[in-house]
Amino acid sequence: MSLHVACLCAAWCRTCESYQQVFEAACAELPQQDLHVHWIDIEDEAELVGDLDIETFPTLLIADDAHVRFAGPLTPQPETLRRILRAHLADPTPARVDADHLALASRLRALA
Repeated sequence: MSLHVACLCAAWCRTCESYQQVFEAACAELPQQDLHVHWIDIEDEAELVGDLDIETFPTLLIADDAHVRFAGPLTPQPETLRRILRAHLADPTPARVDADHLALASRLRALA
């Protein structure tokens, strides 16, 4: 089963600028088999993001082959990210998300 972990940020966001290293380091700690990590600039990759309205940075999306497991903003602390990743990678329960999050997950799966 493939797993997608996407961080949605913006190039102009100073929080995102420093968070990219945190995100990449935390994802590097995860089992790498069938893991797809995405750093998505919502403006540069607007077509990929679609109609999803991101108001808070950073925003994380975790999806497997069939479901979105998590979608939402995070505080930019490394341990918050690690806790969310551990919890939602271990639990395949689908999250309740809107159609725009589901559409983004579908487009990420198509990239793999």
